[in-house]
Amino acid sequence: MPQLPDDLDAVAVRTWCSLALEALGRERTEIDAINVYPIADGDTGTNLYLTVESAAAAVEAVFAAHETGTTTPATADAVRAMAHGALIGARGNSGTILAQLLRGMAGVLAEGSDADHLGLALARAADAARQAVAHPVEGTVLTVATAAAEAARGDAGDLHAVVRAAYEGARAALARTPEQLAVLGRAGVVDAGGRGLVTVLGALLEAVTGQAPVREPRTGAVGPAGAVAAATVADGPLDCPEEAGGGGPAFEVIYLLEARDEQVDRLRARLDALGDSLVVVGGDGLWHVHVHVDDAGAAVEAGVEAGRPYRIRITHFATESGHDVRVQAEPAQRAVVVVVPGDGLAGLCTEAGATTVIARPGEPPASGELVDAIRRAHAREVVLLPNDAALRHTAAAAAEQARTEGVRVALVPTRAAVQGIAALAVHEPDRGFDEDVVAMTAAAGATRYAELAVAEHRSWTMAGICQAGDVLGLIDGDVAVIGADVQTTARTVLDRMLAAGGELVTLVLGEDVPDTLADALEEYVREGHLAVDTVVYRGGHQRAPLLIGVE
Repeated sequence: MPQLPDDLDAVAVRTWCSLALEALGRERTEIDAINVYPIADGDTGTNLYLTVESAAAAVEAVFAAHETGTTTPATADAVRAMAHGALIGARGNSGTILAQLLRGMAGVLAEGSDADHLGLALARAADAARQAVAHPVEGTVLTVATAAAEAARGDAGDLHAVVRAAYEGARAALARTPEQLAVLGRAGVVDAGGRGLVTVLGALLEAVTGQAPVREPRTGAVGPAGAVAAATVADGPLDCPEEAGGGGPAFEVIYLLEARDEQVDRLRARLDALGDSLVVVGGDGLWHVHVHVDDAGAAVEAGVEAGRPYRIRITHFATESGHDVRVQAEPAQRAVVVVVPGDGLAGLCTEAGATTVIARPGEPPASGELVDAIRRAHAREVVLLPNDAALRHTAAAAAEQARTEGVRVALVPTRAAVQGIAALAVHEPDRGFDEDVVAMTAAAGATRYAELAVAEHRSWTMAGICQAGDVLGLIDGDVAVIGADVQTTARTVLDRMLAAGGELVTLVLGEDVPDTLADALEEYVREGHLAVDTVVYRGGHQRAPLLIGVE
């Protein structure tokens, strides 16, 4: 039996995220079904699942970076990654509040992870979440978070006791939510967001004590047996005309925002005047904005005035039963969804007819974001190009989810953006689906790929020992060249790749790379390989200064 942690170390944080994701996966449908506040759109469980999925992926990335070492990550690194992952992947009102709860906890746990710090972290989280909501309402997840923090105060010094007290306090508070919020009482259910938080705290209890929390019956209540009238989940989301009818805002608007603190204060005031359900979370220059409004364009424009919004999602609420509906034309027969590392390639792929998902440095898309892109493509058949080996499992999960919704999805296992460009170049929507997928797969497979990166610290590689600041040339994912500057390293990489032959070289330049580099490399290829053509694209803000493809 594994030794139980005396403090919330990085391994315990990783276990917590994994167990929370697993538990929300089991309970997602039930939580969706009792979602009646603030909008009865039946997606709270799904939104919480996708938020935790992003948090768990960020923590896994921290551990992956330590695979070659002998030590595990520091707790501070794990909790900060968890909070950041939740922030960039937060979905809906509930997911946004959960992201702020995790951020509040991370700020304290990064300084210490014993029982006393955990108790303080729960209190800081509850306060931070309330401050992020423009108009806090009792009987919601905010109430449950506050109760968990208050219950944990009496057990200082014992990590297991603190976690158990927080969990039991949250359960008891959840059972009382129908008494505090009339819409819940009329529907006979507990607050969906609060129930999701109880699930997350139950996962924390299991990670710390090794004991799984008691699984409640499949009802709307989570708490003492019989405390709340049961609400069946078999028939889908419960209706709540009073809250979800025509009197409420028409759109949900969500986006990430890069902005200064003083700009965000003004943004809050402007969005509060435009609509309701306003939640703005984050800090240190990166924010997650959620609001319900009638004028979605004005909400986005407010973000543009405050800073740089991206990952913008706008959902239209129906006037009947609060369900999310999209009035669309007949679906296309076929579409391509492609993950790209920068804005420049996104524009290129969009011009080619593809639906794009931008993978920003340090922010890989979660499966939910890929599913959203497949839905946006609005086609009966979709070819999915992940363009990153690390996204293989994420893309497979997204494809599987889309198939359950009736979309025929083929996953072409592209491992780099240049392979995706090659695949998209041979895409022909008028031919048979299988034939098109085979042609795209063949084009991607015939394209060798490389990227240049700058070493952040001294380490051992397949090409020898590199020092911090060295330029690394990675061919097909492995370090093959260590150089002193980008141009010289790129030439060596091109020589090695073209030694096996090739007809076309593709160069994708990063945001800060001058055009003179592309000109010099294009001339270098032309002088040494007369039959080889070169094409150059601007990738925009991407992780690598230069991507290279040879086909």
